[in-house]
Amino acid sequence: MPQTQPTPSHTIEWIIFGVVILFMMALDLGFFSKKPKDPSFRAALTWVFIWVSIALGFNAFVFFTEGKEKAAEFLTGYLIEQSLSVDNIFVFLMIFTFFRVPQEYQRRVLVYGILGAIVMRGIMIVGASVLIKKFDWLLYVLGALLVVTGFKMWFSKGAEFDGEKNIFFRLVSRFFRITKTYEGHRFFVRREGKLWATPLFMVLVVIEGTDLVFAMDSIPAILAITHDQFILFTSNIFAILGLRSLYFVVHGIMKLFHHLHYGLSFILVAIGCKMVYQHHFGSHISPFVTLGVIIGVLALCIITSMIWPEAEEPELTIKSSTNVPQVTEDDLPN
Repeated sequence: MPQTQPTPSHTIEWIIFGVVILFMMALDLGFFSKKPKDPSFRAALTWVFIWVSIALGFNAFVFFTEGKEKAAEFLTGYLIEQSLSVDNIFVFLMIFTFFRVPQEYQRRVLVYGILGAIVMRGIMIVGASVLIKKFDWLLYVLGALLVVTGFKMWFSKGAEFDGEKNIFFRLVSRFFRITKTYEGHRFFVRREGKLWATPLFMVLVVIEGTDLVFAMDSIPAILAITHDQFILFTSNIFAILGLRSLYFVVHGIMKLFHHLHYGLSFILVAIGCKMVYQHHFGSHISPFVTLGVIIGVLALCIITSMIWPEAEEPELTIKSSTNVPQVTEDDLPN
């Protein structure tokens, strides 16, 4: 079981992390997101490289200030979250396609979605850490959840997204009046003195809800690596902040990752078993072993995807029509 001693304050590390993140967010989510056109594949790839380089640089900082074991925990958590983010992106693509979100509006949804994800992850990390300290038997539950999720992920490849059956879609449809078409970049508009939500707001809620579901997999997975809130939060946030750029990259090279789905399934099952094993027997599996297994599995998935490419299928496109799936009168509030 990972060490449960009181988490050090990490005062200096928190300050440096905060300065780096705020500066990079101002550049990536602020300045660059205001450009009229979406980033090209090359520009998006450059930003992915920048985010990964900064994360690895911070990992080196953790190595020199906290030691090699904490650095291994950070890198392992970062790789897990980054890998699951790729799976997130596949779902985001299906959501944008289902709702026919125009290309020029997707950037805005991703920016707000990332900011919302940061807040949700922070709350979940603190909450999960506190609960585990008080009720350590929850480690059995989280471990079993990861194993079940891993097996479900293995057999769910190819499942299509049906927005009208999505719980978050239904909630928005129930409590808001929804316009029939997109209203530019706006989430809300006023018509005859009444507030209406636009389909873009509905897409944002579905994206946030989807990320919340994925966080319920990724947070327990990282908790199997460490209980240090500093490592948990920083590794998670570094992966999330590169998600917008990664989205535009993965959209262009999806075929290179078509086996990643199975690798993630194996990783979640393995980490779930590790969590239960460590807690039950009171032993500690080195984070270097976990890190080596994850790197090996991810590398194998990419190599096999390149050797055995996915069969040609109709390309997943993001339509530019402003029409969206119709919401019936029964779905609107009285």
